[in-house]
Amino acid sequence: MAAPQRIALLSFPGVRAFDVSVVTEVWGTDRTDLGVPAAELRRTAADPSPIPLRGGLTLTPDRPLTWLDTLTPTDLALVPGIEDPDADLPAPLLDALRRTHARGVPVASLCAGAFVLARAGLLDGRRAVTHWRLTETLAARHPRVRVEPEALHLEDTGVWTSAGTAAGIDLCLHLVRTAHGAEAAATVARSMVTAPFRTGTQAQFIERPTPRADRDGDALAAVRAHALAHLDRPHTVASLAARAGMSPRSFARHFRATTGTTPLRWLIAQRVAAARKLLELTDHPLPEVARRAGFGSEVTMRQHFASHLSTSPRDYRTAFRHPAGNSPIAR
Repeated sequence: MAAPQRIALLSFPGVRAFDVSVVTEVWGTDRTDLGVPAAELRRTAADPSPIPLRGGLTLTPDRPLTWLDTLTPTDLALVPGIEDPDADLPAPLLDALRRTHARGVPVASLCAGAFVLARAGLLDGRRAVTHWRLTETLAARHPRVRVEPEALHLEDTGVWTSAGTAAGIDLCLHLVRTAHGAEAAATVARSMVTAPFRTGTQAQFIERPTPRADRDGDALAAVRAHALAHLDRPHTVASLAARAGMSPRSFARHFRATTGTTPLRWLIAQRVAAARKLLELTDHPLPEVARRAGFGSEVTMRQHFASHLSTSPRDYRTAFRHPAGNSPIAR
């Protein structure tokens, strides 16, 4: 039996309780009875004293920072978000992060934890993301960082960053998927009652006036449900509008007000998501995956994978193929 993946949660004053809870929920809960590989989650800190968190909570470290020196490239070091991007950070913490990354151990941050990685120099010359309210601050404080303002999470040569709050959940599930496959990530997501992955960017979450359609209820849910149930069929704005009993122009306006995106962009994102699941869980040839996901051709699917995921369907399958073989889940 393989040794459990070791997860080091970097613990220091000023970390966000929510992010600590997310990491603990994903890797600190035993789900081996559900088929999820075991993990060894440790709270590492320069000072073993209990760390007060916002809301009256306390985080108690259980390993010194030197524990990071025992990690291997199959393990993971995680930096939770911080309350104040300008707060002082312990020098031993930054040194430990540099040593850890230099040995090839993946390093990830949630939300404003990107500022910690930037202070350690790990984001210099790399793409990174943080909460949309902080992207300009990150770019101004650390001009050598290539800030991507819209991504939910991204990776650049072994360093992961994520946008705010819920995007930290997205990143943690993606890291489980990367280490253990789609089924393990889906199992963790189901137990957390959340989606195993989300498509799109954080642009749809940037603060803006609440549309009337959102306030009055989502009248287009049935249309979206129909499209999802029949992704292999051709859909146009006109055909979806007819199902909603609206003109195409009115439908497109209400759809964008409700979802934050256009009908066609939403449809493409759902087809990419469906194709990902088929690539992860089945042995279907690429043309059949393209047909079932509604792309019509492998060429079209390849173009959208390049645009949305910066990879090809074939490479995606190689990276995320579930080892159990053809699964009845996606037949």
